[in-house]
Amino acid sequence: MRILHTMLRVGNLQRAIDFYTQVLGMTLLRQSDNPEYKYSLAFLGFEGGNPGQAEIELTYNWGVESYEMGSAYGHIALGVPDAKAACDKIRAAGGKITREAGPVQGGSTVIAFVVDPDGYKIELIERAEGSGGLGLR
Repeated sequence: MRILHTMLRVGNLQRAIDFYTQVLGMTLLRQSDNPEYKYSLAFLGFEGGNPGQAEIELTYNWGVESYEMGSAYGHIALGVPDAKAACDKIRAAGGKITREAGPVQGGSTVIAFVVDPDGYKIELIERAEGSGGLGLR
């Protein structure tokens, strides 16, 4: 078994696609509309997506502009070679940094947090090898 994708409900599909492609550097892999059931899907990922890596599925239910976040959801984590440089690039592209790069509390791993336009948290974890994403290799 392996993780295929994580689904996020979004209030504006194009705004979300723009964030994940232009701010985080993902690629839009495929997109579809289902008029009968009034929803649209967009799948995004790094390095070609499945089967190599898990994807993000953005689901837009037509006419629904926002959702309650709830208290169970945590965050998506992305590996980056340099968390500070990733924050600088994300900020320059219009992204919102909610925790600057620095060591995790009680440890030495360098992390940072960004939030997407729908309020979903994304953790950046500094990893030198094979981190991919964000165009910071």
